[in-house]
Amino acid sequence: MVPISHYLMLAAILFAIGVTGIFLNRKNVILLLMCIELMLLAVNFNFIAFSRMLDDVMGQVFVFFILTVAAAEAAIGLAILVVLFRARQSINVEDLDTLRG
Repeated sequence: MVPISHYLMLAAILFAIGVTGIFLNRKNVILLLMCIELMLLAVNFNFIAFSRMLDDVMGQVFVFFILTVAAAEAAIGLAILVVLFRARQSINVEDLDTLRG
């Protein structure tokens, strides 16, 4: 059996990659969304690891809710990006800061 420390280390590495991706790349919105999804995946690893360790199903139930919210966030985010790309011909974050409603 794999110890829980391995799962937690993997989750920490994934979360750190997501955070560094957000801080290093602030220009491309698609990469920002991918880094946020990577951070949510790291949180899911933690929920599953502790759920297995404690023999409780609630962590796995939370993972399903997080996956549902992440899928909705990705679909809505990509739809907004398509509309913005059609209007501005760019998905650069610096070009999107002058939006007027």
